[in-house]
Parts: sequence; C-alpha cells; structure tokens
Amino acid sequence: MATTRQTSNPAASVRPARVSFREKLIPWDELAHWRASVRASGRKLVATNGCFDLLHLGHVTYLETARNLGDALLIGLNGDDSVRELKGVGRPINSAPDRAAVLAALQSVDGVCVFSERSALKFLSLAQPDIYVKGGDYTLETLNQDERQLVERSGGQIVIIPIVPGKSTTGLLRKISEL
Repeated sequence: MATTRQTSNPAASVRPARVSFREKLIPWDELAHWRASVRASGRKLVATNGCFDLLHLGHVTYLETARNLGDALLIGLNGDDSVRELKGVGRPINSAPDRAAVLAALQSVDGVCVFSERSALKFLSLAQPDIYVKGGDYTLETLNQDERQLVERSGGQIVIIPIVPGKSTTGLLRKISEL
C-alpha cells in the first residue's frame, strides 16, 4: 500500500517553475510586438538604455530602482560598435550577446533588446516607454534632447535616478589596470 509523506513545509514538495533568461532576450524585429503585449496586459513599462559593460553594484541598484517605478523593465542595450563610439578603443569588454544575457538573468529585468545606433532614438520609438529612466550622471538638460522630446511627445515621463557613489565601470577598469 502506497503512503503519502507529509511535510511541515508545503513549498518543499512543490517544484519551482523553470526559469530561462533567454526568454527575456528580445530580437530587434520583435520589439514592437513585445511592447504591444506589455501594453495589452495593462502593465506600465519602464525603459532605460546603456552599455552595461562590466555589471556592478551601481548597475544592479539602478536597474532595481528603475523596475520598481513600473510593472516591467526593458533595457535597450548598445551594440558593440556603438559602445566603441561612446567609450573608445578596447570597449566593450564583453560582447553584446554576453552583456544582454547577464542583464536578462537579473530578476528586475523583463526584457533586453540590443540596438546598433549610438543614440537610443530608434529604440525608444519602438519601446514607447511610460517611464524613461536615466542615471544621475544625466540631467534633463544634458539628456539627448531628441530622445527627451520623443518620450515626452508620446506621453512618457523621464526619471533621473541617482548614481551609487564610487561604483562605475570606468572605476573598475582603473582598479583592474593597477593590479
């Protein structure tokens, strides 16, 4: 006769749902459809963009804060050529597919889409964020004004999140080079 085992922790007998960061990687040609599905579900979309080359505490704090402003967080990730244009020779340290995968693995991130341009204008035109977040190294005045106008014209809000003092990719690279 078969018996069932009782446990004092009901969660111990429940198998957790499988998790896959790969499902959060959004190909460029599927971004508009992904955005439409977020809108149809009634969720508020927060978007940000950047290089996110060497992920550090400043990044994850920033992304967690951004995600908590809405219901879903989308990251527009600069492709390798645009990172080189923005950051110089020797950058990025990690390739776009690697950076995208690491970002997608974060709990606070709902989607990552790589874009090739230096500016996030095309990304933002497809993402149509309810809230566009940038780090505290920007102000409304120093933000790319075309990006700002696009977001504001479409009814989006811009939020500047303070940076975590002493936490930056540049600082990490400097520290590594001194070893």
